[in-house]
Amino acid sequence: MTGSAPPSEAQAAPKTPVVPTPGTYIGRFAPSPSGPLHRGSLVAAMASYLDALAHDGQWLLRIEDIDTLRSRADAAAAILRDLSTLGFRFDPQRLWYQSQRLSRYQQAFDKLTAQHLLYACRCSRKEIADSLSQRGMTDARIYPGTCRPDRPALFVAPATAPLRAWRVQVPARPIRWTEGDWLSPRASPLAGRTQSENLAQSLGDFVIARPASGAGLDWTYQLSVVVDDGDAGITHVVRGLDLIDSTARQIHLQQCLGLPTPHYWHCPLVMGADGQKLSKQNGAAAIDTRHPLPLLQQALRDLGLPAVAMNGESLAEFWLKAVAQWRHLRLGREAVR
Repeated sequence: MTGSAPPSEAQAAPKTPVVPTPGTYIGRFAPSPSGPLHRGSLVAAMASYLDALAHDGQWLLRIEDIDTLRSRADAAAAILRDLSTLGFRFDPQRLWYQSQRLSRYQQAFDKLTAQHLLYACRCSRKEIADSLSQRGMTDARIYPGTCRPDRPALFVAPATAPLRAWRVQVPARPIRWTEGDWLSPRASPLAGRTQSENLAQSLGDFVIARPASGAGLDWTYQLSVVVDDGDAGITHVVRGLDLIDSTARQIHLQQCLGLPTPHYWHCPLVMGADGQKLSKQNGAAAIDTRHPLPLLQQALRDLGLPAVAMNGESLAEFWLKAVAQWRHLRLGREAVR
């Protein structure tokens, strides 16, 4: 099916996560509606879509509008319209908006709290920087555990200090996953390679929620994505290489919440003339869907695949041939049973 659904018609959150039957493939594309689709986000959409179709699987669409300050309803509508114009097929009754799923994130938060995995962080950025400096640490990305209750800290924020965030404790061990373990070894430089990250060394305890301007909490990308993927029964995540640094954090949260870990592959990024990745933050131009086929052929080339030979202007023919090409060049076989 193709089309879009307003938030009022989006599928309600399931009470329990979907448990896929063995052999089922469920993929997804999850754009943030802070701006229109651009060339880079189209490539990520195409990679996830082709891989799902090549497995005769399901491809779900999720609008990640959890960031209320940056999300725009007109951008969400434009994304859905552009995908439909380009021939992407999705079920509007299975379209999720994160803004409608806040209660599910609260449930996950409560579960982590019950396991004593969360703690309140009251220190400011300056106080964190001072603590890092006193410990001889220079990487400002690493949280030094200044508010963690089970270890002594050089700085302890007073209990009267404002609550700034809730952090989840991370283990002092590597978290490992295999990139694209279902792909042909020729599909990507990362395909089949084991990735490893020790969060305690590279990041420290990370934020999953912050106090909202009113009542309640604002949920972070890491928590919301994990809950959404778990509830939808996502088995394969194909997304841009810029998100590979989130993978260890998300696997950690999956393990804490008792959710299965999907297979991951991070596809190449599209770079601009300045050498920076194309992104909404960098002002990447919106795609022009008035001429769909040249746009789709370019996205194939951006993925490192040759353009498909066409006998006409049919979008259906393009997708049929593109899926066959993906099966052959990415999966290393002609058909997927």
